[in-house]
Amino acid sequence: MKNKKLKLARLERDMSQADLAAAVGVTRQTIGLIESGNYNPTLKLCVAICQALGKTLNDLFWEETT
Repeated sequence: MKNKKLKLARLERDMSQADLAAAVGVTRQTIGLIESGNYNPTLKLCVAICQALGKTLNDLFWEETT
């Protein structure tokens, strides 16, 4: 499932995938894969992404079930 919340939060901060990747110590491709839903990041990486974007885990990675 695509992570549109992550992409939106990154764009709100005016960050490219490369900028976010550098901030959290991964490659741009890893950020792209997370956003496209093709990579399941570790909890450590999720926390680092949240810190870099000023968001919580719930903001970016929690899926609402209906």
